Amino acid sequence: MDHPTYHAGMRSLQDRFDTRRLADRLDERLGRSAFTAEDRNFIESRSLFFLASADAQGRPDCSYKGGDPGFVRVTADDELAFPSYDGNGMFRSLGNLLVNASVGLLFIDFERPNRLRVNGRASVAEDDPLRAHFVGAQLIVRVRAERIFPNCPRYVHRLAAAEPSPYVPRAGCATPEAKWKRMEMFADVLPRAGA
Repeated sequence: MDHPTYHAGMRSLQDRFDTRRLADRLDERLGRSAFTAEDRNFIESRSLFFLASADAQGRPDCSYKGGDPGFVRVTADDELAFPSYDGNGMFRSLGNLLVNASVGLLFIDFERPNRLRVNGRASVAEDDPLRAHFVGAQLIVRVRAERIFPNCPRYVHRLAAAEPSPYVPRAGCATPEAKWKRMEMFADVLPRAGA
């Protein structure tokens, strides 16, 4: 029988290691397509997550997204949103979203090992009303969740929180320019102010 969560490659390894029944039970009991209150609290308390995307040919990319806690918001039972801040200008992840909306997000708590996966479909907008709520946001990404599931945290290394990045845009203070943007080799190709 076909399973909506697992494809033939996954099933092949599940069968090889006799984990098909376990995989089905995990998905049956823990998998969901709507955020719980616990999911919302966990996601909105994170200052970072990892975003997996792929281009139109399916070539993968993975990026780190960071901000102050609350920079990712659960905006509906099956939707979350986050801002895209000024970066290196390559737009690898967000460019991928314009040609292949499928994404995977991984939220991790390194202090009290915990992690949550969110797989879904993303959209990118400059005129999203949520943009006004994030100082320094260039774009807003919304992800419609198709599958949400916790992951076993046993291999998550315990790490203490360090100081937050001074480059995260914040109300009431100027965001410093990235040091690499002051390097001579990039001076003639930096975006024009207001672009």
